[in-house]
Amino acid sequence: MKAAVQAAAAAVVGLPVAVIALVLVGAGAGASNPSAGTVVNGLNAAALPAAGRPYARWYIKASESVAGECPQLSPALLAAQGYQESGFNPTIEGPPTQYGTAKGIAQFIDSTWATWGEDADGDGTALGAKDPEDAIMAQARYMCSMVKKAGRSGYKDDPVRLALAGYNAGWGWVEHYKGVPPERFAEGQTYHYVRIITATAAKWGTALGGQLSAEGWTKPVAGPLGTAYHASGAHWASGYHTGIDFTVPVGTTVRAAGPGTVVKAGVGVSYGNEVVIRHDDGVYSQYAHLSSISVSQGQKVKGGQAVGQSGATGNVTGPHLHFEIRTGTAYGSDINPVPYLRKRGVTL
Repeated sequence: MKAAVQAAAAAVVGLPVAVIALVLVGAGAGASNPSAGTVVNGLNAAALPAAGRPYARWYIKASESVAGECPQLSPALLAAQGYQESGFNPTIEGPPTQYGTAKGIAQFIDSTWATWGEDADGDGTALGAKDPEDAIMAQARYMCSMVKKAGRSGYKDDPVRLALAGYNAGWGWVEHYKGVPPERFAEGQTYHYVRIITATAAKWGTALGGQLSAEGWTKPVAGPLGTAYHASGAHWASGYHTGIDFTVPVGTTVRAAGPGTVVKAGVGVSYGNEVVIRHDDGVYSQYAHLSSISVSQGQKVKGGQAVGQSGATGNVTGPHLHFEIRTGTAYGSDINPVPYLRKRGVTL
C-alpha cells in the first residue's frame, strides 16, 4: 500500500488495515485483448499477462471453492485483483508498516495470513503467504468473507466493489464512508484500485470478439419486444434504458437465456425481484421486475430453465420483463443484448 493509504489508515483508531496492497496504479493497462483466447470457466487465460497464466487454473479453482457462498467472485475478478496487488509476483514484499509487511501474490500481512492461510496445494506451509497457490485460495476465502459482510451492511454499492475496497484500505474505511472511499481519500488509491480491478476483470472474463457457442441458448421469455436498448427518457436514472423489455403479462415463465451460475436471486431495489446469471464467457444476464423467483444464489442452471415469472415489481409503469447483458454485476456495465444473443444463435 502506498504511504497515503497507510497514513489514512493510521488516522482511524480501531480501523486497522487487514491486507496491504501495493496498488500498482495503471497495472490493468497491460491486459491484452480478451478476444485473443477462449474463456474457460470464466477466465480468458490468453488475455492475462504471461506472468499470470501459470496461475490461471488456481484462480479458477479458488473461484469454484467459494462459489456456493460468493458466486460473484469470478476467476477473472480474483486474477485481476492478484495482478493489481503484485503483478503476479509470488515473492514480492511491500514496504514495512505499523501493521506488518505485505507479502506474496495476494499481499497478505502475517496477522491476516494466520487467519486465512492454509496448505491448499499439499506442499506444506513453509513459504507462508509467498506460496502463490496457497495465497490465491486464501485470497478467495478472505474476499468471500468481505463480500458477505458487504451484503449484510446495507450499503448501496455492489458487494464486490465494497469487498475490494475493504481488502485494500480496511473494512473500517468502507464503514466510515458507507461505501467505496471517494477519490479524495488516500490520493485516490483505493478508489482507483476498485476501478482498475473491475475494468480488468471485465476484459479477462470475456471473449466478446471471439466465437461463442449457441448450445443451450434461447429467448428468455415468450413475448414481443417492448422498449429498445438505450432508448432515452427521464424514467431511467442514467437517462437511457440499459436493457431490452419484453411485453408480457404477470406470471409469464422467464427462462435462463443460457447455461450458467446464479449470482443473485432477490430484491434489486429499482429492479424489483431480479435474477442475475454468470455465463461461461464471463458475461452476465439479468432478469428484472419478476413477480416470483424459482432459483437461488449459487445454483447452476441450464439454458431454457425456468428462473421465475414476469411481474411488475420495482420501478415500473406496467408488467414486463427487463433483460440485460452485462460485462460485470454492477449497474452501468450493460452491453446491447440483441447482437450478443445473435452470436449465441438467438434471434429476437
